[in-house]
Amino acid sequence: MLSILRKARLKDKEMRVLMLGLDNAGKTTIVKRIMGEDVTTVSPTLGFIIKTIDYDGYKLNIWDVGGQKTLRSYWRNYFEKTDVLIWVVDATDRLRIGDCKEELHNLLMEERLSGASLLVFANKVDVTGCMTKDEIIEVRLCPALPIAESHSLAPP
Repeated sequence: MLSILRKARLKDKEMRVLMLGLDNAGKTTIVKRIMGEDVTTVSPTLGFIIKTIDYDGYKLNIWDVGGQKTLRSYWRNYFEKTDVLIWVVDATDRLRIGDCKEELHNLLMEERLSGASLLVFANKVDVTGCMTKDEIIEVRLCPALPIAESHSLAPP
């Protein structure tokens, strides 16, 4: 997050963050948890949600876009002026890790995202039987990049 804020200093202290991943990866839960909102009633995102975080004089506009297969072709409508791409991986979804890899690789080929910073966010790493960071790297999801890990963001 600090590197994102440092990049914002070069601009007018406002950044566009695009959060993508397959459906049920936990994108909306992550955003709601960051915003301090209730996460017990999260439902699939049909379309997109925009949340703004003000932190220490910086403004992060987070675009949380639905990840259902039928919505993925619309992702490209959100690429313009993206400063940061957060790719959320469901560490419990071993069956679709190949789809996850393919979708991320497709995004990395998009010219309109070429200047954006990338964060691969491994979500739900505290769930029994989930993939480890090393297992995700072995899939070659994103072999040259660091992967951030997050425990499930369910309420205590």
